Amino acid sequence: MGSESRRPPRLLLRGGLVIDTDPHPTVHPHTDVLVEEGRIAAVGPDLPVDGNDPGVEVLDAGGMIVLPGFVDTHRHVWQAVLRSAAVDESLDGYLSRILGDLAGRFTPADVHTGNLLGALECLDAGITTVQDFSHVQYSPEHSAAAVEGLRDAGIRAVFGYGYPVFDEGARRADWVRRVRTEHFGSPEALLTMALAPIGPSFGPPETVREDWLLARELALPVVVHVTAGPVAPEPVAALREQGLIAPGTLYVHGNSLPDSELRLIAESGGAVAITPAIEASMRFGAPMAPRLRRAGITTGLGADAVTSAPGDMFSQMRAALTSSHFDGGGPAVRAADVLRMATAEGAAALGLGDETGSLGIGKSADLVLLRADAVNLAPVGHDPIGAVVTAAHPGNVDTVLVAGRTVKRAGRLVHGGLAGVLAAAQRSAERIAALN
Repeated sequence: MGSESRRPPRLLLRGGLVIDTDPHPTVHPHTDVLVEEGRIAAVGPDLPVDGNDPGVEVLDAGGMIVLPGFVDTHRHVWQAVLRSAAVDESLDGYLSRILGDLAGRFTPADVHTGNLLGALECLDAGITTVQDFSHVQYSPEHSAAAVEGLRDAGIRAVFGYGYPVFDEGARRADWVRRVRTEHFGSPEALLTMALAPIGPSFGPPETVREDWLLARELALPVVVHVTAGPVAPEPVAALREQGLIAPGTLYVHGNSLPDSELRLIAESGGAVAITPAIEASMRFGAPMAPRLRRAGITTGLGADAVTSAPGDMFSQMRAALTSSHFDGGGPAVRAADVLRMATAEGAAALGLGDETGSLGIGKSADLVLLRADAVNLAPVGHDPIGAVVTAAHPGNVDTVLVAGRTVKRAGRLVHGGLAGVLAAAQRSAERIAALN
């Protein structure tokens, strides 16, 4: 891993304003968090830990907000080198420009750079887990580069193997099997794999069946974009009719789905990832958070595409909260609900709820510390949860841990090759844009 991150045997975060998120967001002032061997060992005030013990590293968390790391449940990480390339584009414009034109210009080296830069961007903003919907698999070498980029960053990730949208020849089951065997053949703490097929909204039933059966064969969860059409106006029902609907499936967006489709997702044990900033800018439909709350569906947030929207979770939380105010169909979505989507629910949506997303004892120490004394956050005493959701930004992120390893400290990423990553990203961006 191209990082100087390290994991002390014991780390004590002393005296922070702790916000846990399970079973619901709760504030604990003046609270300690003890991390042992990368996992949360204890949470409470004045933990009886000897700060003078040379085997204990003490981090003064006074003046800090201590949270579980954020979980991004839907992002095309490789697009980091295309940042802001489609800000004013509609969905059709994005598909044409980014996926129809620029994506095919990516070499494996470009994919590695994009994934490394994108993952570091996540970590810098306190996102410790990301679902990488990677539909740039033009060859096994592209896939290897994507996985290595995530690994080199030191982020927790679910790598979603996706087929290039406009290259049917790259839809190769043998390539998926190869990636599964070569890169995910043995258990790994931080990286897991999913299949990210085109799905019933956009593909013919026979193609959908082949993809879902491949996922079953390889014991992979499925992550899939869903909308009402153009192929299947009720895509979840279409999966049920083929006997393919399964628990653990993560459906993305779904703004145009009728309530009957949401009921099927809920009944089948599925989850939904929403990307409120992109869904608004590209006019996918009405905000989803209120409808999903009413349907009782586990919901995660995602940045989706930094070609067109911000890549930090603070922006997504604000977009989810403010857009939900336009819905008059039931109880309001509250700041605490949105924070939970960004942490515990997001982790559950990815099948990682037992590992991350909250401060439960034994869970991985995926943590973010925010400077509560910053001018945009102080004073936080009125409503710390509301302050995190409505007022915080990436510049407030002081320290980030992934599995107990420090990946950001004192406001700076500790990755040893950051300057080289930025230079490589600039070269990739210039080369991709210059090709005709």
